Amino acid sequence: MNTQMIICMVIFAATLVSYMLNKIPMWLTAMISLAALYFTGCIDASGALAGFSNVNTLLMATMFVVAAGFRRTSLVDGMCDAIMKVTRGSFRMAYFGYILLAVLLTNFIASPMVVYAIVSPLLAALCDNTGHSRSQYMFPVMVVCVACCGILPLATAIQMAGQYTGFMETYGFAGMSIQPTDFTLAAWPVLIVVPLWALFLGPKFTPKEPVVPIEALEERKSGKQAQKLSPLVDKLGIIIFFATILCLIFSSQLHLTTWSVALVGSLLMVLFGVVDQKSALRDIPWDMLMLFVGALALGTALTNTGAGDLIGNALATAVGGTHNNYVLGALFFIIPFLLTQFMLNRSVSAVFIPICLLTCSALGANPTGLVLLVNAGSLTAFLTPMATPAVPMCMADGGYDLKAIIKSGALITLILPFVYIFYTMTVLPAF
Repeated sequence: MNTQMIICMVIFAATLVSYMLNKIPMWLTAMISLAALYFTGCIDASGALAGFSNVNTLLMATMFVVAAGFRRTSLVDGMCDAIMKVTRGSFRMAYFGYILLAVLLTNFIASPMVVYAIVSPLLAALCDNTGHSRSQYMFPVMVVCVACCGILPLATAIQMAGQYTGFMETYGFAGMSIQPTDFTLAAWPVLIVVPLWALFLGPKFTPKEPVVPIEALEERKSGKQAQKLSPLVDKLGIIIFFATILCLIFSSQLHLTTWSVALVGSLLMVLFGVVDQKSALRDIPWDMLMLFVGALALGTALTNTGAGDLIGNALATAVGGTHNNYVLGALFFIIPFLLTQFMLNRSVSAVFIPICLLTCSALGANPTGLVLLVNAGSLTAFLTPMATPAVPMCMADGGYDLKAIIKSGALITLILPFVYIFYTMTVLPAF
């Protein structure tokens, strides 16, 4: 372990402690962490500034504006009223409908953050109109968006199947491939367990009231509600929102980048007066964006200083010559799962897929199930703002701090490894 890595780990630990204590704003902690990493040489200028130009940062900011515009339209309240009528006034049934919508969309759209941005305005309106606390329900739905992504054999699974098959061919597993249906075979119980947790257990572990103020609710309490939209602008807001969503869903077929679609959508919301220019700037949670930018810098530093390689090599040594499916499964799910809370999921996947394949080659194991566990561990992260852009969005919508997020996600964090390790390694064993 070199000096740079030690410095990085110290800054990493101090950042986490500051997040947990919450004595200063989290965005300030993130920016101090970024500055410390730069001045100690753990990241260069491009690494420090990369978060500001990151696709997800822009996507998150613009989707807040698009979602804010949609929230102002009459359709949101209309849909909530219609759902309440269909469910005969049952909040739980309406809430379950949004959970199912999140499950469906997150298998069509590769970005859990985009899915959350679609569902969250509807859920927020449902909570506000029925007198339920947003803080109890926003986090569980965000977890559904993250944990259930890419399990059905649709666009996301097809893309990842091709990528991992290429890895397998590169590392000597000629004639073997991963099919999109393998993702379903390996993880279909998650599509049952996570929605049921979100429906029955998730709200019991979330705060009953916001831990930090929710700006939209604070404005409502102070009487600073926006004026009602004219019929024409109302219709334009609805059209812009759904046009943006459709373009995001079919972005690959349309040869469009997701950030450009969201940017155009947000600009049109402002241009046509669905959101006024001052509200557009207020609707973007700049503190959460700063938090995300700082988190990206920390993840970059952990990668650049070799922390990922260090842990990966230690893992490869730890598995030794074991032929126990569940021990291997636990190692190749839990370590990526924990690392992805603090590092970019692609970085973790890029480190652990080769290690997994090299280990399987040395042991003479079938890599399919283990590769899918690395994929699941690398992508299923929701305990920190670094994990996925959906987390800082959810923190703004539900009024959570880091301590509330960790407490809210503790139970499902224990359930998911159990489901993945024992089920996946039973149906797709390495030996």
